[in-house]
Amino acid sequence: MTRLVELSHRIIEGMRTYPGVPGPRLGVHLSREASREIYAPGTEFHIGSIELVANTGTYLDTPYHRYPEGPDLSGVPLEAIADLPGLVVRAEGLRSVGLDRFAGADVRGKAVLIHTGWDRHFGTDDYFHGHPYLEPEAAGWLVERGAALVGIDTLNIDDTPPRGERPAHTLLLGAGIPIVEHMTGLAALPDAGFRFHAAPPMVAGLGTFPVRAYAVVDGQARPPAGSV
Repeated sequence: MTRLVELSHRIIEGMRTYPGVPGPRLGVHLSREASREIYAPGTEFHIGSIELVANTGTYLDTPYHRYPEGPDLSGVPLEAIADLPGLVVRAEGLRSVGLDRFAGADVRGKAVLIHTGWDRHFGTDDYFHGHPYLEPEAAGWLVERGAALVGIDTLNIDDTPPRGERPAHTLLLGAGIPIVEHMTGLAALPDAGFRFHAAPPMVAGLGTFPVRAYAVVDGQARPPAGSV
């Protein structure tokens, strides 16, 4: 019997995802009360509205995010972001995630999810400072070994000094490998034996957007010891 594991943060009014990025604003386009004037007696609807920066909550980076000629949200094929065999790389307690964490891993065609545990700080000021990141050499190795997608449960897959370079973004997106950032719940996943999904809407001209990332876990697979 399979089970589903939630891997996304909730999007709520005013939440902070990244320093300097305004939080989402929720509104009402048509209230239930107003809808009663339109529909038959006893029938009412709510139509909401939302204004948000595309980099909000748990979101997908497509190649267009980094490269103007790369595929955007409407150009990335479903095969690149949905129903992928998954692999979790454990890197709890590390500031930088290097090549040693991938020793012996078969990443070809897989969604490689880097579990650092940093998601425990989400929603606090601590989340924005000193976050774990993927070392450039490891990003290059993932490209060479044919990873299909790379995710991480931190502020950014790269280190984030002011005006800094973004080598992991540059290497992965340059190779057509989507990135999912600000993930959560990776502790509940087994190291393997699951399928990963992170599909955004098909918005032309955007390179990033929130996703409802989740895993479908094989009933025989078990989460690591000490997970919840």
